[in-house]
Amino acid sequence: MRIFVLLGLLAGSALVSGGCETLAYTGKEHRAQIARAWSIDAHQIPDDIDSLLLLRPPSRMTIWHVR
Repeated sequence: MRIFVLLGLLAGSALVSGGCETLAYTGKEHRAQIARAWSIDAHQIPDDIDSLLLLRPPSRMTIWHVR
């Protein structure tokens, strides 16, 4: 029983201490990168749907200007 409690405390402290931090980026910077990638993908979903339904001429370029 002690082992389960210790593992629970260890897992909880790992989640609270930052979790996503790496040597190069803080947790906040890493979450911002992930949010940016999801935003870009979300903007490209209508392009994928239009391509699937053949509503636009085929192209490898997106109509969104990605910076």
